[in-house]
Amino acid sequence: MAESGALATDRYEELLESGALAIADAAMKFRSVLQTHGKALVSISGGADSDVMLDMCERVRDGTGCEVAYVWFDTGIEYDATKRHIEYVEARYGVTIQRHRAEKTIPVCCGQFGQPFYSKFVSECMERLQRHGFRWEDEPLDALMERYPRCSSALRWWCDDYTRTDEPGYYDIGNAPYLKEYIVSNPPQFPISNKCCEYAKKRVSKRVIADGGYDLRVIGLRKAEGGIRAKTKDARCFRVGPVDSYYPLFWFSDRDRATYKEMFGIRNSACYELWGFRRTGCIGCPYNRRSERDLQTSQAWEPGITSVARKVFADTYEYTRRYREFRARRRAEEGGQLSLPI
Repeated sequence: MAESGALATDRYEELLESGALAIADAAMKFRSVLQTHGKALVSISGGADSDVMLDMCERVRDGTGCEVAYVWFDTGIEYDATKRHIEYVEARYGVTIQRHRAEKTIPVCCGQFGQPFYSKFVSECMERLQRHGFRWEDEPLDALMERYPRCSSALRWWCDDYTRTDEPGYYDIGNAPYLKEYIVSNPPQFPISNKCCEYAKKRVSKRVIADGGYDLRVIGLRKAEGGIRAKTKDARCFRVGPVDSYYPLFWFSDRDRATYKEMFGIRNSACYELWGFRRTGCIGCPYNRRSERDLQTSQAWEPGITSVARKVFADTYEYTRRYREFRARRRAEEGGQLSLPI
């Protein structure tokens, strides 16, 4: 187990002097949040962020009066390297990390509801449109609302109507270059859905929280990861349903994480240390912009589960590949530079 309180007290001045203000600030605030709660559930993914979060929690939690439990959700499509790392973390800190199976595994969800594409938000909007028989028409919002009256939020995304809100652009399809043009000319021939996260993690988490009587949920979300995270306002402890949620690493940059890793001797899973991954999670997740490149690497280390991922996400991989080619052509035609893969 890590030295209790070392982050919040003994090394605080050292952190300030080294310029690692985000680390010192996060440690003090994390301890303060734990002091105001009785029972916390800390979600562990086996990734680099959760490694830092667990280490920090172990250093600041003693004396807070808060009972801390760690949990890992097995989505049904996880690397063996991640599972081994979970065991290593337990041994290093002398803790137990609860394992909970998905309500429906990722392969089952993709088969039943559809495959994820581009991002969770985009997948949700496309799923809603498909459910209402949308024909991917490029027409004004008013005309589409009359034709599909029960699909207003997704239609607003499709028609770039959210630019009128205080979050211009992000919740519009125009935030993804040429995506609308691509879909209009290449309508998806397979179901798209973001339900995989819902059934593999979110529903299981809600059940664990309710059954365990937790009043705080701690997640290693960082604003620097981008996407929907970048639109989150701050890391203050806030109420979500029956439980408070807190993001202790919210303001951590990649550099802050690397500094913490070096200062406190964090060892990440083989996915990072040996394979060179930048992130982990569900194997081959299409939301990961490097998913297919990562699969090429993991094929050599864990060929069995890698082959499963290729089959589960086959349609969305191909659709994404064609979108990238379409986007590159359009930018070249307009004299712009070719973009990096999404």
